[in-house]
Amino acid sequence: HGAVMILGFQIPALTGFFANYCIPLMIGAKDVAFPRVNALSVWLFYVGIILALLTFVIPDPPDVMWTGYPPYSTISTGNTAMYTFTVLILGFASIIGGVNFLTTVAYMRAPGLKWSNLNIFVWCTLGAFVLQLIFVPVLGTAVTLISFDKYLGTHFFDPANGGDVLTYQNLFWFYSHPAVYVIFLPFIGVIYEIVTTFAKNPPFNYKMVVYGGIFGIVGLSGEVWVHHLYVSGMADWIRIGMMVSTLAISVPVGLMVIGLVGTLYKGSITFQTPMLYALGVMFLFLIGGLTGIPLAVTSLTVHLARSYYVVGHFHYVMAVAGTFAIFAGVYYWFPKMTGRMYNERWGKIGFWITFIGTNIVFWTMMDIGVKGMPRRYYDYSHMSQFEGAHQLMTLGAVILGIGFVIALINWIVGAIKGPKAGENPWGSKSLEWTTVSPPPHGNWPSPPVVAENWSPYAYRRD
Repeated sequence: HGAVMILGFQIPALTGFFANYCIPLMIGAKDVAFPRVNALSVWLFYVGIILALLTFVIPDPPDVMWTGYPPYSTISTGNTAMYTFTVLILGFASIIGGVNFLTTVAYMRAPGLKWSNLNIFVWCTLGAFVLQLIFVPVLGTAVTLISFDKYLGTHFFDPANGGDVLTYQNLFWFYSHPAVYVIFLPFIGVIYEIVTTFAKNPPFNYKMVVYGGIFGIVGLSGEVWVHHLYVSGMADWIRIGMMVSTLAISVPVGLMVIGLVGTLYKGSITFQTPMLYALGVMFLFLIGGLTGIPLAVTSLTVHLARSYYVVGHFHYVMAVAGTFAIFAGVYYWFPKMTGRMYNERWGKIGFWITFIGTNIVFWTMMDIGVKGMPRRYYDYSHMSQFEGAHQLMTLGAVILGIGFVIALINWIVGAIKGPKAGENPWGSKSLEWTTVSPPPHGNWPSPPVVAENWSPYAYRRD
């Protein structure tokens, strides 16, 4: 579930779908730099997802969870090779996609478009691609060595023959915690585009957001993985040092959130469906971020990390905040993609149902986690005190699912027979809204030229 949702849904949706659609439009390009490489990345993604889904039906499927920890993964009777191939294929797709988009932004911007005038979404996505280029090879190396140990008789992670299981854990989390920011950066970029448009305000301190927030997150994301290993027997001085570095990354993340709040200040805010989802992301991420601070503290994470608390926290900060951001982006760019409008009333109904269901499920998770409910138990019949909470979470999940179905139906009906949207129904100043909806092949009839004083956020702050 975790691997498919992260590698197969959120990262492809944010750094694949939105990046493919929005970045060329936002920089005035007719396409990406290497269209065939882009197509290869897409097809590799499909192959990886098919392999991942086949694990549900093949004999002896991988049973090593999403982490693949040895020594179990090297002695398991499950098909660990399928796990390895899936990760390698999806990882390679993300690497070549990252190279493509970095090249596109560097060399295919419209005449007159400066780096200092790029959309925040573009900056955020570039930061995510840099992280992928740095850290995905580390994950690929780790899972490949697992297969070498299991199928070729090597001993990289076998303590009896000079190996070390903690080497794998360090390699895995050296990628997997920066992967949090591979998702966070694009989704917070989506929210900035929406909030600036519906508040009719420029970003609160653009330079702070880009240089302090985005650059700070990219620079510090490789220094925080060790908090996943606090109980693995490391020296106290290492735990303290990594606790400080983990807490330090909350500073650039906080700058990003402060920038959003400042953008709302004295804005002419309209609460249409994309804006509701954007505000929902801000609330959910704030809850997830604040509940994550105790997990960075060595004395607290020992008690919380193996409980439902961390499951609820992670879903707040990543799963539902990221998914709400994806929904916000689909609603926001829906008129641009289809040339039609969705049903605003049903969009708002779907948001509130989803928002309520989300909080019922994951707030309850954190509550019972603090009270002692452990995670990764398939049978909790001996913990009858939590039975009511689990029933409440099931009800919340049903409500959450109904909200998702409403949104999906709204998009389908809107795309088929929604009213015509026009080129720029939101009144945005960004470059993607200056072409027709949906854009023609090549995005513009003739290449756009950006004026010297142009900005994608040319709103007047009162």
